[in-house]
Amino acid sequence: MVAAFGEYLRAYGVNSDPDSLASFLRSLGLVGMGSRTLVHDVAKANLVKRVEETPRFERAFGAFFDALPSNEFQHQDPPAISETLYVDSPQDESDNADDDSSDEEDNHTVLRFSAQEVLTEKDFSKCTRVELEQLYQLIDLMRLSGSRKRSRRRVPSNKSELFDMRRTIAKAIERYGEPIEREYRKQGSQFRRVVFLLDISGSMDPYAKALLRFAHASVVARNKVEVFTFGTRLTRVTRELTWRDPDQALIDVAARVVDFSGGTRLGETLANFNETFGVRGMARGANVVILSDGWDRGEPEVLAREMQRLSRVARKIIWVNPLKSHVGYAPLARGMAAALPFIDVFVEGHSLDALRHLARVLDLS
Repeated sequence: MVAAFGEYLRAYGVNSDPDSLASFLRSLGLVGMGSRTLVHDVAKANLVKRVEETPRFERAFGAFFDALPSNEFQHQDPPAISETLYVDSPQDESDNADDDSSDEEDNHTVLRFSAQEVLTEKDFSKCTRVELEQLYQLIDLMRLSGSRKRSRRRVPSNKSELFDMRRTIAKAIERYGEPIEREYRKQGSQFRRVVFLLDISGSMDPYAKALLRFAHASVVARNKVEVFTFGTRLTRVTRELTWRDPDQALIDVAARVVDFSGGTRLGETLANFNETFGVRGMARGANVVILSDGWDRGEPEVLAREMQRLSRVARKIIWVNPLKSHVGYAPLARGMAAALPFIDVFVEGHSLDALRHLARVLDLS
């Protein structure tokens, strides 16, 4: 919604840069959307930079949230948002049409959202190009924190935990040898490693770019994140995703990966990962996230064997399957059925809300 409103503002001549939209989004997360007046004030405080932009902002806000006609900007075509902010069914549409007429007489505004067509819940494979661009901007704003684990290093502490003799003596020397203050330390912590294995085969084509952007947001947010792509071969792309600019990062990934939209050999590529990286140390104690629909051209016995090897060293295996959101879905594909016994968490990955849920799972894992 915020991304769509930003396009409306630009169409009406208000310079809404990505930083301002990100600030607006964070502000809405804090204050909520319970009041139209509150949303208006928060939007104006974050998005209007100059006094002369105020009338344009008011018209854009009215056109977006109130569906009021605007005659002054007919030469500019504001972006269509009917797919994200409308009623669910024709019956609801007729009912709400009557409500709108009474609302206009009372000068009252009703803001409605469809539970089935909100952009964040929409399947990536069913989105238009404009909607995908809006979703990509929201994915770029995501930041994965992830869970932490105890480290061997001990750090200073204000609480009376472990007595730190060395720092206590150092403090005493500053006070002519009198140990007036006691120093303590505690067990430190560090981020638990997260390893992404991303399926970029033809069957995953509608979801691959969105999932790559999610992996990029994770790489730039924290350390100890590794990303691999696989189709018919395994490719490590962590270095390419270290660019802050997501578009440049994906250009570098596309230049390095040669098996986009091809076939899938899950068992063979997972065996390559286990032999070269995983079992030797990268996957030990890590949360391994496999993003795939489970379609595999190889033998399911090979995949089952390699999943078992990986499960012995990884802390958790999280499988993200965009097809899981489909009504009546069952993991009947040979690859998915072979991998299922070794999966700790099985989640969806078809929409922005599903990726947000994945981020919460990683925070708790």
